[in-house]
Amino acid sequence: MAEFLEIALHQGVAHLALNRPEVHNAFNDALIAELTDTLCAFERDPAIRAVVLTGHGASFSAGADVQWMRAMAAAAEEENRADAERLATLMRTLNFLAKPTIARVNGAAYGGGVGLIACCDIAIGTDAAKFGLTEVKLGLVPAVISPYVIAAIGTRQARRLFLSGETFDAAEAARIGLLHRVVPAAELDGAVDGVLRLLAKGGPQAQREAKELVLRRSGATPAAALAADAENAALIARLRVSAEGQEGLAAFLEKRSPQWAPRE
Repeated sequence: MAEFLEIALHQGVAHLALNRPEVHNAFNDALIAELTDTLCAFERDPAIRAVVLTGHGASFSAGADVQWMRAMAAAAEEENRADAERLATLMRTLNFLAKPTIARVNGAAYGGGVGLIACCDIAIGTDAAKFGLTEVKLGLVPAVISPYVIAAIGTRQARRLFLSGETFDAAEAARIGLLHRVVPAAELDGAVDGVLRLLAKGGPQAQREAKELVLRRSGATPAAALAADAENAALIARLRVSAEGQEGLAAFLEKRSPQWAPRE
């Protein structure tokens, strides 16, 4: 029984909702493990034709949970590396899932939440949603999610957003390729249902092959992703235990500006 997920199966579609609304569906170890295991189970189930991923409450996902971040700030580099590798496994599992995946972006997404959206085949969001890759403000980088985000928005946009850490709205998310479609909140379910009707008309094997074809032609393979994940996990682990990373995380947890930031 999943503690932090809500799962509903209907006519071959698995509806999967992150269920930690009190913390804006932020990641912790348990949520990452549950989501990874659930996606692996969906992979093996021939009755599931498509997966819809969303969040409960006001947000899609705020990224890292504060308590999780506090624990990682105090952990050694090797523990941080293992932690990052678990998140990398989740992203890789979602990205290469042999079923069509839809991100139903019901609200704000930051950090790892943006990564989940980028790993889905189709992304539809509400016009009020906000997005951000704000890791540099903590003295960190979005290392683990970087292959998927860069594939979604392109190198040029990634350079801007990874460096600035700025937040952006749904219209900008659509313009740069993170979202495929933006709709009012009242129309979100209808838009997702419309895509599901289209997907139901396709052959399951053909859709699986089509997805693999696109990924393969773009140079994205599970083997390549695994190698990149190891490198990126080592990078984020090194930055978390660095002096700058420790200061950035401490400043965030203490609700103050880091030493390098101008005082406001």
